[in-house]
Amino acid sequence: MGEAEQRDGLPALRAVPRRRYTNGPTPLEHLPRLSAALGGPQIWIKRDDQLGLTQGGNKTRKLEFLVAEALAAGADTLVTAGGVQSNHCRLTLAAARREGLECHLVLEEDLVLEDGPQAGPATGSAAPGGNPPEFTGNFLLFDLLGAEGVEVLPQGSDLMARAEELAEELRTQGRKPAVIPVGGSNDTGALGYADCAWELLDQLAENGLPSRQDGLAAMVLPSGSAGMQAGLIAGLRAAGSTIPVVGINVSRPREEQEPKVRALVDAVAQRLDLPPVPAERTVALGDYVGPGYALPTPEMVEAVRVFARTEGILLDPVYTGKAAAGLIDLVRRGVYGPDDTVVFLHSGGVPGLYARTAAFR
Repeated sequence: MGEAEQRDGLPALRAVPRRRYTNGPTPLEHLPRLSAALGGPQIWIKRDDQLGLTQGGNKTRKLEFLVAEALAAGADTLVTAGGVQSNHCRLTLAAARREGLECHLVLEEDLVLEDGPQAGPATGSAAPGGNPPEFTGNFLLFDLLGAEGVEVLPQGSDLMARAEELAEELRTQGRKPAVIPVGGSNDTGALGYADCAWELLDQLAENGLPSRQDGLAAMVLPSGSAGMQAGLIAGLRAAGSTIPVVGINVSRPREEQEPKVRALVDAVAQRLDLPPVPAERTVALGDYVGPGYALPTPEMVEAVRVFARTEGILLDPVYTGKAAAGLIDLVRRGVYGPDDTVVFLHSGGVPGLYARTAAFR
């Protein structure tokens, strides 16, 4: 499946403005030592931690469409929001630097977790290290990249309400701001992963791997703001692929996350003139969140160490670490067995690892 064939697969996507921040597809790599260590399926990894912009990550695909939309509307400033260690905010700021735009960030303090084991509702005891110190990880990069404004609000604040309010303040100063949602996860941002579905199917074919459920057991990925999972589900549906896209939730229980993902799947499908996507295509497992978003769990710590020590690949503690913990548990419980093939999507976020070192003490 070549480039022209990919574009023909999603004709509505060709008409959408887009910037390019990555030079070519990200690698799809086999992980033989991890696969052997787990004694389960053959595991492959899609390296979206190697996407373009500062330190990479899945938000780069979303921003190619979101920033193009902002530029088409005449924006000279980007305003967005996220956690104090937000990968999305880092990459939005990096895109602003690339485009010569101003960028203002509205951040939310992390939940405070005492420096010691505490009981969590889903996975038992939580590891320490949930409240990162200032000026580490992504927060350091906000300073190095020179954000024009950084506001840190208390936990539980309405970040997007403040972002809209800030945008209005900037308009009164003569700026032309574009507000980008948390995680870049609206129907525009999710187009990045509808497109990625075709890139991934092309790579499966190049590696002699199947592109249907009867040959590929699942694609496993973190599920948070939902744009990556929703875009992939819609893109695979458009391509006629039946590979399950299994989200591992990082912030919500299953009963809350799946409707969120489905709503975005429907919005993307409508945007791309696709037929409705069956609700059962959305699976977002809530068993691995632990005590809360961005709060460590022992299973996450183990997963990060296993990936590092078997394959030399670093995961982050908020997204990919918990998603990998979910994958490892599913393998150990026999959900994916020795005859299966699974693709794990690395969504990036590694700078956050250096802000949460206490979790690994």
